[in-house]
Amino acid sequence: MSEPLYVPVLPVRQHARIAYERLRPDIQAAVAPLWNLPPAPGTTPEQLKSAHWQKELRRVRGVHRRHPGWIDAPFAEAAQIPALSAILDECTALNRLLRPVTGPERSEAQQTAAVETARRCGCGVGIRVRMPGEWDGAVAEDVGTLLDRVGGEVPVDLLLDLGSVLPGRPDAGKEALRALDALVTLADGWGTVAVLGGAFPQVSDDMMQLGEPHDEPRADWDMWHEIRAMRRERLMRLRYGDYGVQSPAALATEPGDGGPPWGVLRYTTDRSFVLCKVLNGGPDRTAGIRAAAGRIRDLPDFRKAVASAGETWLRDCADGPLTDSEGTGTHTQWLWAGNVQHMTYVVRSLPGT
Repeated sequence: MSEPLYVPVLPVRQHARIAYERLRPDIQAAVAPLWNLPPAPGTTPEQLKSAHWQKELRRVRGVHRRHPGWIDAPFAEAAQIPALSAILDECTALNRLLRPVTGPERSEAQQTAAVETARRCGCGVGIRVRMPGEWDGAVAEDVGTLLDRVGGEVPVDLLLDLGSVLPGRPDAGKEALRALDALVTLADGWGTVAVLGGAFPQVSDDMMQLGEPHDEPRADWDMWHEIRAMRRERLMRLRYGDYGVQSPAALATEPGDGGPPWGVLRYTTDRSFVLCKVLNGGPDRTAGIRAAAGRIRDLPDFRKAVASAGETWLRDCADGPLTDSEGTGTHTQWLWAGNVQHMTYVVRSLPGT
């Protein structure tokens, strides 16, 4: 597996797949997504064969013709594990660039299925270690047990998943270092070692005024620089990861749940996340969306429209006619445009680019 610079945690959803597709070739080559199937509560193993996300999973598999990534089913219910394991086994077998994922808190059946897939396909396995709060030293023992099950002949990647990293979690960097110090020593041959932290905050009904750009500090980016500043010798190849322009909670959202009567345009700068809430209906929809896109385009930190397809879309939306809604987008459009600009900017901001 070629060494990525950036590991975005993405849902197996249309907007995320389109964003990955629309990255420029040099940027895409530096990105290795961790794809996540959505939850399917109460769905029987037989029904999973025709689940609504199956078509998008095939498309995700299709866009990984040259570059690697991981594929996970983090919300699998106990009864669904055999069926989901078979689905992901087929996905990996058809495209060995997508590695299966397991973790220390997963059931023995899921761990065994992921390891057997990796062994049979010769593609390796991702070990996703969740750390939503303080580091628990007992987790290292569980990871060690899992590594014993994997065996030395299967390549392993370490994906330390911190979930949300917002300003209210100031010790995230120190806790991540504690976890990495304990985990990295458990295996001599880790492939990719990445720390994943939530990026954009979740937007609520009472957050922000319509049409006015709102700044949130990039706490996960500050955490990353705190870790890098420690200059641990064994962490020199540590990779950065985040959840793109959605909060970690969005992974658990089931497609088709509906949504609020508003949407959000998102933009990433060096020090902050910029969010602008827009109405998604009514007579003022077109004017409101174009005005919001214009306010983002006019930010001092806005990169030129040629920076990525995301900036191009924001410029074109801002410049469009008020009498025509063509080009003002939908939730899908706003998310893929946000993700393209974000992923492009992150890759260009990381050491080695």
